[in-house]
Amino acid sequence: MPPESETQPANADTPAESRAGNSEITFGYHGVRAGFLISLPVALGVAGYGLAFGILANQAGLSVAEATLMSATVVAGAAQIVAIELWADPIPVAAILLTTFAINLRYSLMGAALQPWFQHLSAKQAYGSLFLMADENWALTLRDLKAGNGRGAFLLGGGLAVWVAWVLATIVGTVAGGAISDPATYGIDFIFAAVFVALAVELWEGHSSLVPWTVALGTALIAAQLLPGQWYILLGGLAACVVEVIRYDR
Repeated sequence: MPPESETQPANADTPAESRAGNSEITFGYHGVRAGFLISLPVALGVAGYGLAFGILANQAGLSVAEATLMSATVVAGAAQIVAIELWADPIPVAAILLTTFAINLRYSLMGAALQPWFQHLSAKQAYGSLFLMADENWALTLRDLKAGNGRGAFLLGGGLAVWVAWVLATIVGTVAGGAISDPATYGIDFIFAAVFVALAVELWEGHSSLVPWTVALGTALIAAQLLPGQWYILLGGLAACVVEVIRYDR
């Protein structure tokens, strides 16, 4: 007689079974709530560079409605800030598309890291959550899933916290843009780096993290010197992935 898990088909509306993290993967209110609350501290950091984006958007000539719509639908802090810095008249569409494409390619790697757990969710649950995936809630979600909590909706909850903070901060920054000419004056530009340092601490797993992180850093620094645009972000991540694949294959 086949095992019980093979006789009962998975249902998108019920908890899905997974060996990842030695835990059953569920998708419901509990996960959304946990993701939202745990992500609130980093969401405040996101609000910091949301202000910076709003200020830059104001200087580029975008209205409050236009800047808010961009943040609400694009939901990509680094790409939006780079795009707005390239904004000109006429708009350099090709340059903006190519640059933001290079920056956002990292999300393909980040999404792949969640695949062992998300493969047990329905397409609606998985892709709905991935739409709100940012660096911050992705890092916290990966930590939560690796801990074996099995909260498949954690990414969605964290994404909602980040999205609300990002959109509200964009509005405030755009409105205040006329009074603040340079975000660096108040240290707003440093918040972006500070948030990622905090996330790096959360993701540190001891000496095992040292090799891929060093390779990623070295590759990114070299690529930044040799290549135009933001390709160093993707190349650093790819180099670290290759190193990890080689290490685990051994």
